[in-house]
Amino acid sequence: METASVLPEPSRSESFSSRTDNEYGQDEEKNIGVDRDGEEGKRRRRRSSDSSRGYSDEDEDQESESDDRIESFNEETAPLGVSDTDRLFRVETNINLQRKASREATNYDALIHVASNSSKPLPPMGNGRPHLPPPASSRDPYVVQFDGKDDPEHPLNFSFRKKLLFTAAVGVSAFSVSIGSAMFAEAQEDLMKKYHIGTSVAALTTSLYVFGFAAGPVIYGPLSELFGRKTIMVPSCFGYVCFSFAVATAKDIQTIMLCRFFAGFIGAAPLVVAPAVMADMFSAQTRGTAITLFATVLFGGPMIAPIMGGFTVKNHALGWRWTSYFCGIIGVLALLMNTFILEETHHPMILKRRAEELRRRTGNWAIYAPQEEIQLDLKEICENNITRPVTMLFTEPILFLVSLYNAFIYGILYLFLTALPLVFIGKYGWSQGVGELPYCSMLIGVFIGCGVIIYYEKRYNQKTEANNGTPIPEERLPPLMIGSVTFTIGMFWFGWTGAYAKHVHWIVPTIGAAFIGNGLMLIFLPCFNYIIDCYLFYAASALAGNTLIRSSFGAAFPLFAKQMFVNMKVQWASTLLGCLGAIMIPVPVLFYIYGKRIRKKSKYAFVLE
Repeated sequence: METASVLPEPSRSESFSSRTDNEYGQDEEKNIGVDRDGEEGKRRRRRSSDSSRGYSDEDEDQESESDDRIESFNEETAPLGVSDTDRLFRVETNINLQRKASREATNYDALIHVASNSSKPLPPMGNGRPHLPPPASSRDPYVVQFDGKDDPEHPLNFSFRKKLLFTAAVGVSAFSVSIGSAMFAEAQEDLMKKYHIGTSVAALTTSLYVFGFAAGPVIYGPLSELFGRKTIMVPSCFGYVCFSFAVATAKDIQTIMLCRFFAGFIGAAPLVVAPAVMADMFSAQTRGTAITLFATVLFGGPMIAPIMGGFTVKNHALGWRWTSYFCGIIGVLALLMNTFILEETHHPMILKRRAEELRRRTGNWAIYAPQEEIQLDLKEICENNITRPVTMLFTEPILFLVSLYNAFIYGILYLFLTALPLVFIGKYGWSQGVGELPYCSMLIGVFIGCGVIIYYEKRYNQKTEANNGTPIPEERLPPLMIGSVTFTIGMFWFGWTGAYAKHVHWIVPTIGAAFIGNGLMLIFLPCFNYIIDCYLFYAASALAGNTLIRSSFGAAFPLFAKQMFVNMKVQWASTLLGCLGAIMIPVPVLFYIYGKRIRKKSKYAFVLE
């Protein structure tokens, strides 16, 4: 379950998501900024507005009693050494904690504060009724919750087959948009000849698409927390298909540029919603493996796509337009899977649909889910929710620094769409299509990186068990330390061997590319998992902020890639990138040592230790 900040804003060390039920009750007065002696006065000031919302004194008293029960939790009922799954279930089966979480997600307190202090007269009840009806009794008996840890409708309890199908559905969606970013890059030479444009303008067809990647998730991440995962995935896939076919049938370069941007912008939802779906369904012990598969798709797509695109453009029976047709066809498959296979996995939305079914079947309209306490209009969603990823990105040190490192690596991936063909087509004289085959070496490096990460998953689970079942996000980072070294080695290896094609066999720089692919995966994926573990309740928003800066780098790098590798020469351009990679080697070590301390000061981080 994801939440957002509440106003008045708590201090960084007092986040709802970072405390146990017991701790939350003990510090509630500190969060609100009043003492118990002031509560009665506060209630009197709110009573008239509360009554208008059907919220009675009895409801207030019962909530206060429930808060006291939360406060009286002892270490036996709310131990610190419990798993994130147990902590999540505790939140979702406690009415007041669940209500708090839902209110944070919708910024309920701030909106109610504004409404309660409005000088505008209350609207009439209608039909000539001059007075408001009497306040309703406590709503607690009507709140819909999960039926304990074994509730079959809770996503964590889905069958393995169902989880596999849902993962496949969002995985195909991610694959379709990831190959779309790189496959069309192979059409640049044809576009330059057909529309008489330069290298940088032709590179914009890739950059604009990836800039869409940067902008789209900032919207889709928060919206998926409000309206559910499937509600966002299906329209995104549909829009991606439409604009992919629009690119394939475009008659001028302007239409191609616009449609490429909107294909990336509208189709970018899987980049943040797909891992959020996995976070909904998998516990910390298995989530890492699931995210590994997702990252393989995300990185494998841009490595397979140039090979597919090279041979497609080379085939005179197909041509450059079919690079976009193929992307659209794969997008159709993703659309069908998300429409007919994927079900909702976002926990609050499942409860909302359960409440709706209960209301329809029983006729008892008092039944409700916590997510239904308040309805947001478009202005409120834009002001309070869509800005959250950007706010988190620039106020959370962990998220910003990890995303910056992640962005540099992601930019290198797209830079190699230009660099690798320059070596194997430009230096070794290979033909188009064949010159992209060394991407297979990078892909092999990615697969090796996946194996290393899965191996370290066992270590991560052992550390979790040794810590009384409490996950330690920093234990995701050891593979990143390895990757920072292999990436740097690969950059120097590839650059200084690929630059001397007359003297060095082609297999040597190809092996260097494998080290780069391995480093890319070992850096990218642990960063991804680390962000999810740190910001569990805010996973979609945190990943949206990460994707914003990451995709911005991915879009910018292709614009100067050819000029950089041609003017600086392959060996010195690679040396520059390798040196930057070497400077960043200490970054994961510093996070491993100081990460917990930083998370404890965070307003959004999910601190379990």
